[in-house]
Amino acid sequence: MKNLFSLEGKIAIVTGGAGFFGTPISMALAEAGATVIIASRDGEKCRKFAATIQEKGYQAEGMALNLEDEHSIRAFVDAVKNRFGRIDILVNNAVSRDGFQNLEDIDKASWEKAQRINSTGLVLITQAVIEVMRPQQSGNIINISSIQGAVGPHFPVYGSTGMTSPVNYTYDKWGMVGFTKWLANFYGKDNIRANCISPGGYGPGVAQMIGKEEFVENYKRLTPLRRFASDDDIKGPIVFMASDASAFVTGQNLLVDGGWTSW
Repeated sequence: MKNLFSLEGKIAIVTGGAGFFGTPISMALAEAGATVIIASRDGEKCRKFAATIQEKGYQAEGMALNLEDEHSIRAFVDAVKNRFGRIDILVNNAVSRDGFQNLEDIDKASWEKAQRINSTGLVLITQAVIEVMRPQQSGNIINISSIQGAVGPHFPVYGSTGMTSPVNYTYDKWGMVGFTKWLANFYGKDNIRANCISPGGYGPGVAQMIGKEEFVENYKRLTPLRRFASDDDIKGPIVFMASDASAFVTGQNLLVDGGWTSW
C-alpha cells in the first residue's frame, strides 16, 4: 500500500506553488517522494519556499514562471525537461484575481486581464507539458478548481459583509473542470490522466477576514463538518491523485469541501 502512494523518482510542477493552496500541495508531493518544481511569477519566493522544503530533507526547486507570457511558459517547461529529462505531474494551481468583478461592473479589459492566466495560461502550460508527456507515454495533470466549479455561488453566505463571488471565478472554475474532462478523454490513449480537486473554503485565509465574521460563521454553519479546510486536508487528496493509488481514475472532480456541495 505504501508503494501505491509513493512518488519516489517523480518530477512534479506546481504552479502558484508557494501560495495558499500551493504551499501544502508542494509539501505533500515532496513528502511523498517527488522532486517538486515550485513555480510562480515571484521566483525568489518560490526559491525560498523550496529551500524550506529542502531543509526538511525533501527535494524541491523554485523557478520563475509568468503564465501571462507564452515565451516564459515555453522556456520554463524546456528548462525543467532539460534539467530532469521528464515531467510526470503538473498541478495547475495558480490563479489570478486581477480584474475579478460582478457581471454588472466588469468591462472587456478587466475580463481579459483575468483570463490571461486563468484560461489562456492554463491551456498553454498544459499544452507545453503534454508535449513532454506524450513521448513518455505517461503523465498526470491535476487541476485545482473550487466548489464553485461544481455548484453556483451561494450569495446569502456573505450576508452584509460586502463580500461577493465574482463572475470570473465561477466561469474559470467550471471551465477548468470541463477542460479536465477533455484532457482525460483525449489523452487517455497516451496513458496521461487528468483530474480536478475542488476545495471548499480554506482556513488559513480566514485569519485575514477581520470584520467578516458574519461570513465565517455562515460558512461554517452551512458546511456539514462545520469548519473550513486546513492545510492537511488538501495533502491526502493531492497525493492520491498524483500517485498510482489513483491509477484507474481520470476525468474526475474530487470535492474536498467538508460536505458543502452535498446538501
